[in-house]
Amino acid sequence: LDNRSRSEAKDIEKRFGEDVYEVTGQPTVVPTWPATKILWLRKREPNVFRSVWKFMMVEDYIIYKLTGRAVTEPSVSSSTLLLDIRRDRWWSEILEYLELDEDKLPDIVQSGSPVGELGEEASRELGLSQGVLVASGAFDQAAAAIGAGNVEEGIVSESTGAALAIVATVSEPVYDPAGRIPLHRHAAPRLYFLMPWCQTAGIILKWFRDRFAQSEKIVGELAGIDCYKLLDEEAERAPPGSDGIVILPHLAGAASPEFDPNARGVLFGLSLAHERGHVIRAMLESVGYMLRRNIELLEKLGIPIREVRSIGGGARSKIWCRIKSDILQLPVVLPVEEETACLGVAILAGVASGIYGSLKDAAETVIQIRERVEPNAENRAVYDELYGIYVELYERLREVFRKLAETGKGRG
Repeated sequence: LDNRSRSEAKDIEKRFGEDVYEVTGQPTVVPTWPATKILWLRKREPNVFRSVWKFMMVEDYIIYKLTGRAVTEPSVSSSTLLLDIRRDRWWSEILEYLELDEDKLPDIVQSGSPVGELGEEASRELGLSQGVLVASGAFDQAAAAIGAGNVEEGIVSESTGAALAIVATVSEPVYDPAGRIPLHRHAAPRLYFLMPWCQTAGIILKWFRDRFAQSEKIVGELAGIDCYKLLDEEAERAPPGSDGIVILPHLAGAASPEFDPNARGVLFGLSLAHERGHVIRAMLESVGYMLRRNIELLEKLGIPIREVRSIGGGARSKIWCRIKSDILQLPVVLPVEEETACLGVAILAGVASGIYGSLKDAAETVIQIRERVEPNAENRAVYDELYGIYVELYERLREVFRKLAETGKGRG
């Protein structure tokens, strides 16, 4: 990523402090946010800055090319540091600081709004009818939440791919007092969502597959069987709790809620009695523990959670979904459609075109549930005990992680 605007990020943070989080929902000012890049242009490329017609996000630019209209919507603009997410309007104080006129930004419309018809040039290049309606879309995690039916309080969606992303829908802005969790505008009307995330989830299973399961990978390719299914079958042979093995899955540092770049992976409790299946299951359980730690953080912020909608590649694993449900002691609900972000933007287009009267009506009509995994109360005790060890293990090793990083040997 382009991080040239580091000093500009520090300037904005120094100037606005805690107001950034309160107004924009972003707890930290990092050089990937557009406001920092605009400031960089103003300072270092003033001629370019003055000549810009509109500053737009990628989604906005595509809509402009399709329709000739420069518009944006709140969910995607939540991460610009330019939007006041409580009022759905541009933050005038930061615009003044950037010396940026509001007319250099797109007009704000709601997600799932009709923007216009496909223009003549775009129609010709795409081979589509000129009368096709173009609608505003949504931030990827917001779209995925809609496609999973996460459009009301009490529902959390979690996507286990290479990383773990969690979307907790709320009806009013909720801020983390410790300033750890970003708050975004939802693509659903009058809603917001908090989004804890962890950069190492499914990637640890891929790491294991590529280094220690080459034979399964080859057999799977020859037999047309997903290698991860073979690993799941091996994990099934180990009992809940993996006979005492606890893994910290922080192979590339820890994000929410520890936010510790020095953290590293740990395999704890291994004995001569353990087999490979125990380790595989413990990896699956470690992501469940990581999910639980973030769910508990959300609950401490007063967010009610009655069920979890599981999406992403990890939702294909039956054992992983059972493990998550047992560790959380919450139902884990699996939508039929795996590509919930695509379904989410299709739902928004259906609302924009008038096919559905509201987002809630569309979600109730379109979204189908494949399975509802209920927690097994018999596994609660073992997972409660080992989850406590998971949390304690990190806390006891936090200083050791720092010392390892200082040696230069723990950065991978």
